[in-house]
Amino acid sequence: MSVESVTIVGGGVAGLTAGCALADAGYRVRLLERRPYVGGRASSYQHPGAGEVIDNCQHIVLGCCTSLVALYQRIGAAEDVQWFSDFTFLEPGGRRSPLSPSPLPAPLHTTPSFLASRCFSVADKLAIARGIRYFLLHSPPDQGENFAQWLVRFKQTPAAVERFWKPVLASALNESPELISMRYAAKVFREVFLFSPQGGRMGVPRVPLSVLYGKAADYIAARGGEVLLRTGVDAIQASGSQWLLRSGAESFSSDAVVLALPFEALQRLLPAMPSAPGTERLATNLEQFRHSPITSVHLWFDRVVTDLDHAVLLDRTIEWLYNKSRLQPAYRTHPGSYLELVVSASKSLVPMERQQIIDTAMRELAEFLPEVNNAVLLKAAVTKEVRATYSIFPGLDALRPTAESPWRGIFLAGDWTATGWPSTMEGAARSGFLAAEAIARLQGSPQKFLPPDLPPTGLMRLFA
Repeated sequence: MSVESVTIVGGGVAGLTAGCALADAGYRVRLLERRPYVGGRASSYQHPGAGEVIDNCQHIVLGCCTSLVALYQRIGAAEDVQWFSDFTFLEPGGRRSPLSPSPLPAPLHTTPSFLASRCFSVADKLAIARGIRYFLLHSPPDQGENFAQWLVRFKQTPAAVERFWKPVLASALNESPELISMRYAAKVFREVFLFSPQGGRMGVPRVPLSVLYGKAADYIAARGGEVLLRTGVDAIQASGSQWLLRSGAESFSSDAVVLALPFEALQRLLPAMPSAPGTERLATNLEQFRHSPITSVHLWFDRVVTDLDHAVLLDRTIEWLYNKSRLQPAYRTHPGSYLELVVSASKSLVPMERQQIIDTAMRELAEFLPEVNNAVLLKAAVTKEVRATYSIFPGLDALRPTAESPWRGIFLAGDWTATGWPSTMEGAARSGFLAAEAIARLQGSPQKFLPPDLPPTGLMRLFA
């Protein structure tokens, strides 16, 4: 099959990654996005109440996210990410416990700061070390046991669960322990904490997300492609050797198609696509996917309330603090503070009223940062991304499709496809590269787009 033109449906991270790779490879790329901006769930907008540009929720990249880093390098956005090697665990009352790498080889590089941390008792540290040892030696399959069951089996202390395991996994996988596959719990700890110091570095965008991913759209356009916003797809049908995509009164044809859609959007489109062997199974599998929400609280104060760039907040509803005044100074001209507080897997907050969430955040934040008691809250906003991620429950891998679809010449991309990663921007980027590789294979000319994983270093070369 000869493929010269490719239409990508969906301008999130998956679609943009596929588009950039294919445009570089000489394909004629057209990207269709129903929203007035690209980035999908990783986007920013002018909040009508606050009058400020905010991200729909805080997104980060880790050093082990090689596909996402490769995308940023490709589109000239590498400098738009600020990297951190240190993390701060903050207790109510303000006591800090930093976690940072040392000169020791992996997997021992964070051991000195972990042993010195004051937020964990000796019993907590022994329990955590016992759990980490398991992940050092095992990479379990995606079946049977969930993470909550594992915590009980490995006799983790209540404080170890609440102050270490839950905060780390909630931020990485956006789900509660009983709905987390052991395969992906292990993947997080192996890739982030054990393999190498570089794998655990955290990158935070210096610019709003739509600015960041707008560079990917510009990259496609600069290579002869086109990016059409406010353009959804209502139906797809075969037209000779090509595919015809209908968008309202318009139609577009191309040799190949990449459906880089969220799973629920693909569900809605399936009835408007040709019947083919495997479509019923795909539809049945998609029905098993579930969403998990993220809630962010945006607070603007009249003064500086902390010198921290970011922190893990322990023992309260709010879990992470990001100091956007320090992280995005070029976009924050007010002399005070703009903080974004994040609650992952925030099912309990979804039905709550806006003011109730703000009151809770303010009350808890004052416990961590005493200066909040002296500051004036100028304005506040709450964002609830109810479809932030999919739930990575045990057994889900059996339902995740590859880039190959039931239709010849149509390919699938999205963080929910079979990438070997959970619901992350890295998973989305990997799916875009895998879809581009599938198109190249269709022509009998295999081409590698997916970058290699970050290799283990130090002593981990003996275990990985």
